[in-house]
Amino acid sequence: MKFEFSLLQNNFKALLMKKIVPFSLLLVCFIGFSQRPSALNNGKFFEENGNMLLYGGKNLEPFIINNLELKPEQFHYGIGKEAFPALLEPTFQSVSEANSTWKNEDRFLVAHKGNEVKAYSVKDLTKHEVINDYIDGEPIFAAYCVLADLGAVYKRTYADKIFTFALSGYTYFDPEVWNGLDGFVLWDRETESLWWPLIDKAVSGKLKEVKLQLLDETNWEDTTWAAVKAKYPNAQVLISGQDFKRPESWKKYEDVTEIVKKYAKVDKN
Repeated sequence: MKFEFSLLQNNFKALLMKKIVPFSLLLVCFIGFSQRPSALNNGKFFEENGNMLLYGGKNLEPFIINNLELKPEQFHYGIGKEAFPALLEPTFQSVSEANSTWKNEDRFLVAHKGNEVKAYSVKDLTKHEVINDYIDGEPIFAAYCVLADLGAVYKRTYADKIFTFALSGYTYFDPEVWNGLDGFVLWDRETESLWWPLIDKAVSGKLKEVKLQLLDETNWEDTTWAAVKAKYPNAQVLISGQDFKRPESWKKYEDVTEIVKKYAKVDKN
């Protein structure tokens, strides 16, 4: 799939005119194509006590990246792991309650399984980037990268463990991947591994090489508000504009050996 700069430029202008995302966020994203701040040049990579570290945010622990697969010179930004509030306990409303908020052409990611349907607006995904949730009892997360204009819904369970995902505050590009498109780097709270969705796997930490698990394509779609109303009148719609207090601590998984054995991405070359 090829993304032309002019098309992305027009998309950003349209988003700004519709006031879908704040001007400051659009400015960061738009500048990213020509003047992306280098994380390496800005001192986000450093060494301490024999460990290679990556800045994690003000008053937050850095990422330990001793086994990082990616190239430091291709990382951008470094705004901190809690700069985008990835939702942990999202709240919802009915389609009828949400209808006054949305226009027919507004874009949504929709997850559906069993008798349950969840609808996440791209406007709100642009703010949160990641929404941790459940569908029909299965842990999932919806993610959207405004720079790459890519959204998807993933599973959060590996073996018997549930993981919680968020944005790391970094983007990364590789000229050999998606035509050099800059894409957000994620992290999970339980092991603080880094994940790059453009290659569908963890790229550092305890879970390095473990694959991201897309929810089955029959259970999610990228669609519009008009389609949500027509196809899923009983959908639960993410309440727009919600926020939450970032957790000060969270569960850590020490032994993930079996997960790595079962889910690691094997290079066939």
